[in-house]
Amino acid sequence: MVRSYLRHGETQAFGLVCSSTSNSVYDGKLAYVPALEDVLVWNVKKGQLVTMWHETGHRSEVTCMLRSPQKDIFAIGYADGSIRLWSASASTVVVGLNGHKKAVTALAFDETGSRLASGSQDTELIVWDVLAETGLFRLRGHRDQITAIHFLNPSKSPSTSTSPTPGYILTSSKDTFLKLWDLSTQHCVQTLVAHHSEIWTFAISNEGDFLFTGSGDGELKGWRIDYASLEAGIKETESGEISKMIYPLSTLPLSARNRVSQIAFHPNQPYLAVQSHDRSVEIFRVRTEDEVRKKEVRRRKRDKEKAKGKENENGGAEDEDIDDAEKEIGLEDLFTPYLVVRASGKIRSFSFVNEEPGPRGDIQLFAALASNALEVFRVPSPQSTKKEKTTPEATRQFSVDMPGHRTDVRTLALSSDDQLLASASHGSLKVWNLKTTSCIRTLDCGYALCSTFLPGDRHIAVGTKGGEIQLYDLASSTLIDTIKAHEGALWSMHVRPDGKALVTGSADKDIKFWEIETKTSEQIKPMALVHIKTLKMTDDVLVVKYSPDGRLLAVALLDSTVKVFYQDTLKFFLSLYGHKLPVLSLDISSDSKLIATCSADKNVKIWGLDFGDCHKSLFAHEESIMQVAFEREIDWTKGDRGHSHYFWTASKDKLLKYWDGDKFENIQKLNGHHGEIWALVVSNSGKFVSIRVWEKTDEPLFLEEEREKELEAIYEKGIADTLGRSDAPIGSGVADAQVEEGAEAGIVSKQTSDTLMAGERIIEAIDVADHERGTFRAYYEERAASRNPESLPPPARHAILAALDLSPEAYVLRTVEKVRSAELFDALLVLPFGKVVSLLEYLNEWALREWNIVLISRIMFFLLKTHHHQIVTNRTMRAVLIQLRTRLRGALRRQKEEIGYNLAGLKFIKRNHEAKTAADFYAEAQEDEAKVREKIAGLEKKRKRVGVKA
Repeated sequence: MVRSYLRHGETQAFGLVCSSTSNSVYDGKLAYVPALEDVLVWNVKKGQLVTMWHETGHRSEVTCMLRSPQKDIFAIGYADGSIRLWSASASTVVVGLNGHKKAVTALAFDETGSRLASGSQDTELIVWDVLAETGLFRLRGHRDQITAIHFLNPSKSPSTSTSPTPGYILTSSKDTFLKLWDLSTQHCVQTLVAHHSEIWTFAISNEGDFLFTGSGDGELKGWRIDYASLEAGIKETESGEISKMIYPLSTLPLSARNRVSQIAFHPNQPYLAVQSHDRSVEIFRVRTEDEVRKKEVRRRKRDKEKAKGKENENGGAEDEDIDDAEKEIGLEDLFTPYLVVRASGKIRSFSFVNEEPGPRGDIQLFAALASNALEVFRVPSPQSTKKEKTTPEATRQFSVDMPGHRTDVRTLALSSDDQLLASASHGSLKVWNLKTTSCIRTLDCGYALCSTFLPGDRHIAVGTKGGEIQLYDLASSTLIDTIKAHEGALWSMHVRPDGKALVTGSADKDIKFWEIETKTSEQIKPMALVHIKTLKMTDDVLVVKYSPDGRLLAVALLDSTVKVFYQDTLKFFLSLYGHKLPVLSLDISSDSKLIATCSADKNVKIWGLDFGDCHKSLFAHEESIMQVAFEREIDWTKGDRGHSHYFWTASKDKLLKYWDGDKFENIQKLNGHHGEIWALVVSNSGKFVSIRVWEKTDEPLFLEEEREKELEAIYEKGIADTLGRSDAPIGSGVADAQVEEGAEAGIVSKQTSDTLMAGERIIEAIDVADHERGTFRAYYEERAASRNPESLPPPARHAILAALDLSPEAYVLRTVEKVRSAELFDALLVLPFGKVVSLLEYLNEWALREWNIVLISRIMFFLLKTHHHQIVTNRTMRAVLIQLRTRLRGALRRQKEEIGYNLAGLKFIKRNHEAKTAADFYAEAQEDEAKVREKIAGLEKKRKRVGVKA
């Protein structure tokens, strides 16, 4: 009989405010921040989580975010190269786009939000049609990761042409180049060597005339954009040189010379923000040329008033005014330093709020920190600081930091009833309610390395890097006592199964035993630890663990061995040696028969506790294994409890694995983490594992099926990579890349397992339809040749077509329509040429019946472009193509006339509505004017005085 297991499924990750893999977006009330593979929406003022954007089955983390001019749409880029457009109101994916081979690093919408440009680590720029859900083209030319993108519209007036919107795109990259692309010709028209080091960001002013670029060496350089040259296009000057469209100005000095990671202009106020330091943002005031000249004139007048000894003061003023008018204004005059906003941690991204300033003219600056926190600052206006005669200084208004740690979680502890979870990091201890996943306590602590709940689940003991034991009382949320237990780092602690003692192991080579004293008097501490005895070891103690039966004590040392002692007499019992590197964690099964040890040598060893023999050594992970934990007792169907030899391992390779300790097989591999896993805790009931919660479900799991799924996934990924290999980017380093030198533009395609499966479904549908049509064609031919046609029964229909009650043509159309628009072209590339011929025949039938003319047109143009040479040489297809052209033209003409008629009707209704509204408005205005005149006449009458007596 095949052994089955129960599958563990991902439920929720908590303790996360925002991750540092992407920028964030803030609209004045809600903050849209990345949270690994999800997006969290926070109400910053209340500090509450509003909603979470989660797509089932998607595991790649968010790397880039951008809000569309259509405020409800957000473009989210992921580490696997995919882009998803989310609806903020519905919290669902509207469109999925897949074209990049590596992580998406930059996004930009055009003015209307109908086009999206994306840049990636694969050095390519892709322009997408958001409405058609397809990629228009990809542009190659950068040699390194693209860091910023911006659409440029040379003509400020809206275009009335029906052709695709022309324009330019400006991109920056780590290759130190700034490139200007012409979208009409799909080529780079200007390349600027902007900096000596990589360009990390750029920003364009609201008027569009100034461009600032920031580099890795802390340089902020200004540029001027010539829109007249942009509108005129590439032209030669009188000297024979090609006219330039972007001109360098000068460098703007900054307070810090670190990497300029972000530049942003305020949407409607004269402010420029630059981040050139990890923890601060420098804000500049943007002045116009008139303001600069007026300020200079005022300064000159003040200087003249102070110099009273000079003659001809009036005449000198006129001369100086003339000099001021002729003086050239520099970049430093237009952008003057105003203040510096300092955050409490390293700033990952910041943004201004696109709203009108407050009554005092103050603006808000939002900052997402790399330390898992959000902050909003108030930047005072120059007018308010001038009135109050104070130095301008930013103040923090709101912050969201309570629901998460600032540093890596190093230790976890679970209460005996599985209700509370304690997590500790460098500086904070947090207690979570596992049912609601909300943080109920936050306490300050040292550099925590280990922790445990004490008996009663009302107190927590934390071991620190300084060798201290910190005792906390949960009821009062206070630190009861700090005990200097060891001279070195306290690496491990464990409570004896009877709940009366605690053992600690440290880097000072000591194992200390502590008696737990619970006191009821109100005058003294409710909980205390009393040192009983000390066991000296030869090396640093990394792990200490009691056996569940309370008989043995296992100790892991720095010399890569594990010593087992009798816990009552501390007499030596066993020595387990075999690991090549130190044992980082160990655990003993609930029946005290097996001990599992994991090490930095990436191996897990399972030992018997009776003779100390190694049952099995497993190469479990690709990196150091940080923790191993046996599953606790299992609830069987009969109601009794049995012992489990299943165990979990957590590693720095971001994987969590589930093992069978008897058969030595990997049951399940869970890959939901995006960083190194430092800590692991298993529930006492065996129902879940934390800190990212994986819950045991009722779904059975068979090892053979799991292995087949893994092999299929590897096979499909290999095929997809092979098919996409010829489309390698310039400078990507891919061997045998078949891209011609200078081929800047290309089609947007990316073969994935989804597109392969979609192509196979289309092939299967065509096979079914061809077989059905062939069968009935033969039947009708036989019936026409037969003398007694009524005696021939019709053949049985195909089971699928009969069940769906569809014709072969309708069945193929239904299959093609189910393919997502963004994946349709990649799926059609899978079709062999024989199926392409069949598909063109079905297109002809669809055009005859006028089914989905838009889809027919898209498929036909793509097939003709892709298989042009084969179609031209195949004369048998000529009749089909001529029929398809005639029918498609007629259908398109009828649809065009129908749309034109409807559009004219809508315009007529709009004009009537506007005319009626305007007439009613003027009629009401005339009536109101008469009423107002009557009121004014009444007010002009003499007011009568009235005496009021108390």
